[in-house]
Amino acid sequence: MILWLWLCWGFFSTSAGQPDSELMARYLEEKLMADYSIMEQVARRVPRQAKFLQRLETRPRMSEFTVRSTIISRYAFTTVSCTMVNSGSEAREGVFEMQIPAAAFISNFTMSIGNKTYYGEVTGKEKKHSSDDKARHKKPPSPTDGRENGYETFKASVFIPRKMQAKFLLHYEELLQRRLGKYEYTVSIRPQQLVGRLRVEVNILENSGIVSLEVPPLRNSKHKGNGKVEGDVSPPPSTVVGHTKTLAKVTFNPSVVEQTRIARNGILGDFIIRYDVNRELSVGDVQILNGYFVHYFAPTDLPPLPKNVVFVLDSSASMVGTKLKQTKEALFTILQDLRPEDHFNIIGFSNRIKVWQQDRLVPVTPNNIRDAKKYIHNMSPTGGTNINGALQTGAKLLNDYIAQNDIDARSVSLIIFLTDGRPTVGETQSSKILSNTKDAIRDKFCLFTIGIGNDVDHKLLERMALENCGMTRHFQEDDDAASHLKGFYDEIGTPLLSDIRVDYPEDNVEEVTQNFFPNYFNGSEIIIAGKLINHTSDSLHVEVTASNSKKYILLKTDVAIDLPSRNDIRGVPGLEDGKGDKNYIERAWSYLTIKELLNSRLKTDDNQEKDYLMEKAKSMALTYNFVTPFTVLKMREAGLHSEPPQEEFISPSTDGIGEKLQSLQGHKAPPGIRRQQDKQRIKISKTSADGDPHFVIDFPSSKFSVCFNIDGEPGDILRLVSDHKESGVTVNGQLIGAPAPPNGHKKHRTYFSTITILSNKPERSYLEITPRRVILDDGERLLLSCDRSAVVRSSSLEVSISANSNVTVTIRDTISFVILIHHYKKPAPYQRNHLGFYISNSKGLSSDSHGLLGQFLNHEVKLLQESLNTSHQQVGQNQTEALKPSPTTTLKVKGRLVPVVWKQRRIYNGQQEVDCWFAKNNADKLIDGSYKDYLASHPFDTGTSFGTINNL
Repeated sequence: MILWLWLCWGFFSTSAGQPDSELMARYLEEKLMADYSIMEQVARRVPRQAKFLQRLETRPRMSEFTVRSTIISRYAFTTVSCTMVNSGSEAREGVFEMQIPAAAFISNFTMSIGNKTYYGEVTGKEKKHSSDDKARHKKPPSPTDGRENGYETFKASVFIPRKMQAKFLLHYEELLQRRLGKYEYTVSIRPQQLVGRLRVEVNILENSGIVSLEVPPLRNSKHKGNGKVEGDVSPPPSTVVGHTKTLAKVTFNPSVVEQTRIARNGILGDFIIRYDVNRELSVGDVQILNGYFVHYFAPTDLPPLPKNVVFVLDSSASMVGTKLKQTKEALFTILQDLRPEDHFNIIGFSNRIKVWQQDRLVPVTPNNIRDAKKYIHNMSPTGGTNINGALQTGAKLLNDYIAQNDIDARSVSLIIFLTDGRPTVGETQSSKILSNTKDAIRDKFCLFTIGIGNDVDHKLLERMALENCGMTRHFQEDDDAASHLKGFYDEIGTPLLSDIRVDYPEDNVEEVTQNFFPNYFNGSEIIIAGKLINHTSDSLHVEVTASNSKKYILLKTDVAIDLPSRNDIRGVPGLEDGKGDKNYIERAWSYLTIKELLNSRLKTDDNQEKDYLMEKAKSMALTYNFVTPFTVLKMREAGLHSEPPQEEFISPSTDGIGEKLQSLQGHKAPPGIRRQQDKQRIKISKTSADGDPHFVIDFPSSKFSVCFNIDGEPGDILRLVSDHKESGVTVNGQLIGAPAPPNGHKKHRTYFSTITILSNKPERSYLEITPRRVILDDGERLLLSCDRSAVVRSSSLEVSISANSNVTVTIRDTISFVILIHHYKKPAPYQRNHLGFYISNSKGLSSDSHGLLGQFLNHEVKLLQESLNTSHQQVGQNQTEALKPSPTTTLKVKGRLVPVVWKQRRIYNGQQEVDCWFAKNNADKLIDGSYKDYLASHPFDTGTSFGTINNL
């Protein structure tokens, strides 16, 4: 008998020039790819060797495993379809098992066995039954309790009659979270056997624009490693990736041969897609559909905030071996990534608590980093686990440091706590540890918790983090734990904003999800959703306030509430679920709301409040058919003659999708919708340089204005205000060229393309303003877009942007400049987008200020009228005018006589006319020196080496 088995196996193991695995795989592929309908299954002739394999087979074969997903604006709908065939002579148990993200909600499950169909009905969980009741009730299919690194296992088992098949359809939904600058969508492909037809199809629709789409190799570590494969970053075999600006389609369709090369046991691993969307510093991406909105906020180009961080590390005996070794490796790398402006300390704990630097946090210096690494290297595992004492020590250390030191008011303080076990020393009761920790922290900083291995108290770590504005992660003890720890630190290691608050008009919205966030970390994303209640309004006002380092930031805009038909994507094929239209924004709102209710219930100790939150979460879950901790999936028979379950999934069409789904970003309203304009008539001084460029100087005490032109060359940088020595303020403007209009007298036109402002007191700040963006650099660089309203405020400087209209710069509340933004929708060849510079308040500028405009701010001129002879008339006049003696108006400026003529100028985007006395010839004799004396060498040239003007 043993010899016969060996000979039969030898049939598959020998082949001319082919590996045994490939031969077996090719045979299985031909066998499994056959049609599995019941009638053909019975009638088909099967080779003798296949019959032998069938006799050995003890479980139904999986003929088809398909995953189809559609991601619309970060919200993912996933459908898993699986078909199993029992070709045996007796009924066999078929087990459908699927790992899904723990953050996902199951929304439907259907199975068909022969001619019977069963559908899942989401119902509220009943009170616990007695043991007799439990024995009489069959447990419905549901996610198992065991979580594995953020995943749950959904399992359903049925007996499949002989020569018949069973089909399973599982639907689940999730809102993708942004981490380290990417959204990650993961599908577990672990059918436990080779599959004849295996396919994964993912469609992504992001109207913001898809960037950096990548499909890494399959992640097949038992404990969900980080997916890094040395030397191989290519997608899995048979993967096809295609995308346009806003749409992407990714398919994975391996043959049985390709499956065998990956894993013979059918455990292929995790199929992963990572991507990001286009974004900028603004109020973010606000999308509105049928009375619901979702708001994604993830600014970029912000300088990081300084950190005050205390690492609290478990060094108890249970950390011996791999866990402590990997913790040390991760901390070595983390310490190296600390920034010079950060402060830190380290606490090791077991039954004893050891503080590296007593009663202080130390700055990041090479010596301190070296000494900290030595301390970590010398940590040895011993004793029990005093979690409560370690957290109390860490909180006191950080509280004392904040209270006793003049730290940056906008720095971010946090504790990073790591353990592998449960409390065994000191206070061991979880409720006491939670209350003690909350009392010690007092909402002054955040606590981030990390659990390693299978012995940690997950609920304790999760609740500690939730109650103290932090996050928690759990990692298994495997070869990738060190990179997991480093990856988690990378998520929280770069805070960009603090005290973020997002506000909407109270009479316009209701049931808004969390809108205050203590911190925003680089690479993450803030998501808010809500319902609209004012159906007559045509816009939604949005304001975001936050702190960044030494600056206060206010971003605001009005988002158009479009006509329902323009944002409606219900016409997209496959979107309907048979029960109602799936409004992806409404479902994202319900998803977020239920998650917040679950977290709130976890944090509270009040039983009455717990019951209220549970009932509210249960009611919403039943409304949206979500399986949650308070709802359960019960199977109902649909009837003997019902149709087998049909696969339903969302598949956005590329035809006209721009009209069906409109991502409303900022103030950009669609045609035909009235938009609130930010542009306002600015009541400021007429003293300005605008247009080609035309200069206007207002003399209020003399009750008249003077104007002149400067015919510069493209690329010239003009000194507009120069008061660097006294007030510390310098303003320069750079010219851009354009062709002259037809039949004009000029060879070309020039406009201001860039205005640069340098303020040197009390601290140095640089501003660069163009029609598209504003760059503020006061030691930390900040980029702002001109098409979004925003306010940035520091101790001595405020920059206010009115979207597509103007930028107001206020220095020490005594100096104000307004820069108008000129945009042309359809510019003529001689027009360019440009800037206009206006002086609003000059009280803080000294009497010695200079520049083309600055020299007139503290000086008066006199207006004279006299009859000049011909030679005098030739000054500033052409030959024809010289032949016509007439009274000429003259200005007396610093002892110089300047002939002028009466003119009218339009300023403020042509909204106001100014009567002025015009000086010709590039303001000859009106300004000190000549035009060339006002040319700067670079945009931030302060002119401190230029002494000729002040001496004139």
